[in-house]
Amino acid sequence: MTTHQQNRRPAELPVGLPTRAPVAPPARTMTAVVQDEYGPADRVLRVERVPVPVPVPADGEVLVRVAAAGADRGVWHLLTGLPYPIRLAGFGLRRPKTRIRGADVAGRVEAVGPGVDAFAPGDEVFGIGAGSFAEYVLCPAAKLAARPVELTPQQAAAVPVSGLTALQAVRDQGRVTAGQRVLVLGASGGVGSFAVQIAKAFGAHVTGVSSAGKASLVTGLGADRVIDYAVEDFSDGSERYDVIIDTGGHASLRRLRRALTRTGTLVIVGSETGGRWLGGTDRQLRAMALSLFVPQKLGTFVASENAADLRVLADLVRGGAVTPAVDRAFPLEEAPAAIRYLLEGRARGKVVLTV
Repeated sequence: MTTHQQNRRPAELPVGLPTRAPVAPPARTMTAVVQDEYGPADRVLRVERVPVPVPVPADGEVLVRVAAAGADRGVWHLLTGLPYPIRLAGFGLRRPKTRIRGADVAGRVEAVGPGVDAFAPGDEVFGIGAGSFAEYVLCPAAKLAARPVELTPQQAAAVPVSGLTALQAVRDQGRVTAGQRVLVLGASGGVGSFAVQIAKAFGAHVTGVSSAGKASLVTGLGADRVIDYAVEDFSDGSERYDVIIDTGGHASLRRLRRALTRTGTLVIVGSETGGRWLGGTDRQLRAMALSLFVPQKLGTFVASENAADLRVLADLVRGGAVTPAVDRAFPLEEAPAAIRYLLEGRARGKVVLTV
């Protein structure tokens, strides 16, 4: 080969001679728990490697390397597509629009998008990001807060959805104040375990309702009294409450009102029936309608996912008023088993996945 040939530029190659296309870098992949159809966790969830959705965060977004992700009943709703109105709300009529489940997250900031000044790569955070059952998740910066050093990533991942719901139920809907008597139904569950602690932090006298096997947990959370629902009726008239936070059990409105003071407040958070069309939300609707005609305030709400309240929860943690109750941590690959364990009602507090 001549020196001239060795130094020939690509533009000098003879016309028609094929040139080698540039080699693209290998696609960045991650392990994630994915779902392509509605159904039970054991059937529709699987672990696979998928392309990272957005390697570079967009405006206002943060890419988080996931350390742990929380599981709650909201995951079950999106797994099964039940009740059906969930599908009509934009999650996909015949199949899920998004493949990766999970919302609660704790982890380390990998990258930040334009306009994000509150976080930098390397920061330890917790909050909410759609698709947290994966190695990486994109989160709105407006739904993240610095992880308190008092919490492990597993504990922090248990906080966002359930903690925000409990805080807003107690503070904003129940308007709990010092000296009030508060009843928490489902006190050993995800939301209930936070509601007990937050109501106590606000100075209330708290009674929790749970099974006998979980009574020690509820007492340890700070409840002044625990009612075993199998042997005692909270609505027998022996005590009336200023605020009832109903997170489980699906008690009738009649029983709940009987346990309230004349001007008391009922906040329905959960208590589902599993029905395909309404799933128990008919009780919430009836409560709001009835509230227009009685002196008691009866209703429900949709929790707001925001950084300001995450910081409030972090302050409660730092002050020792709130400690997440984590029952079990499952490896990411065992997500179906984690969801099954949660739905069986055996969990004492929260269930999380570790990544």
